[in-house]
Amino acid sequence: MIYMSNHNFDQEVSQARYQGLKIKEGDALTISISAFDELAIKPFNINTMPSTNDPDKSDKDGTGSYIVSPDGYIKMPVLGRVYCLGMTKKQLKEDLEERLKTYLTDPLVDIRLTNFSISVLGEVQTPGQKTSNNEKLNLFQALALAGDMNPSADRTNVKLLRFSEETKKDTVIHLDFSEANIVNSPYYYLQQNDILYVEPDRNKQIAANTTNPNRALFLQLLAVGISLGLFLIRVTN
Repeated sequence: MIYMSNHNFDQEVSQARYQGLKIKEGDALTISISAFDELAIKPFNINTMPSTNDPDKSDKDGTGSYIVSPDGYIKMPVLGRVYCLGMTKKQLKEDLEERLKTYLTDPLVDIRLTNFSISVLGEVQTPGQKTSNNEKLNLFQALALAGDMNPSADRTNVKLLRFSEETKKDTVIHLDFSEANIVNSPYYYLQQNDILYVEPDRNKQIAANTTNPNRALFLQLLAVGISLGLFLIRVTN
């Protein structure tokens, strides 16, 4: 089974640009703030701030991470509520550094997503939810986490389900792994909570339908109905 077999060698295949993860509801963000004055940064970091400055313990997961609320906010010491839903980590980093300049000289912010996960379902070796330490996860790396596709998989029609924050609905994208230009797809890099569904090929679908007892019963009833209809036609003639 060969991936990217359909390749136009007259054109160089370009690589999709990684735009960064979009922050979503329920994401666990570890945010570390540093500056020249180590004493001045203590009130701004979860692990070093005084307990009396804790804005809302319910926004932390017990591991020093901020949990993005359903309305898209995190609550930070001193800074208070910060909206971040739909932002990339780079955008949130720049926003926080600009806010911190009021209090600190040359602040630096480091942001990590600690609960990045996707789901791979269907015709793969080990379907299920997969977690990755690598946030820059592409389609082939996701398949590798699931043990690759089975021989009976349809590589030309893999579905990617992605929730849109704008429409509040799941979007279904069809991907063809036999095309080399898949590496240039805007969906080549996965986002948090994406779902990949690998369909069985046509032969397996036919075999499954043939061995399905309910389908066999339906076919038997259909045959009886056709025979009865033909009998009635003959009688009336």
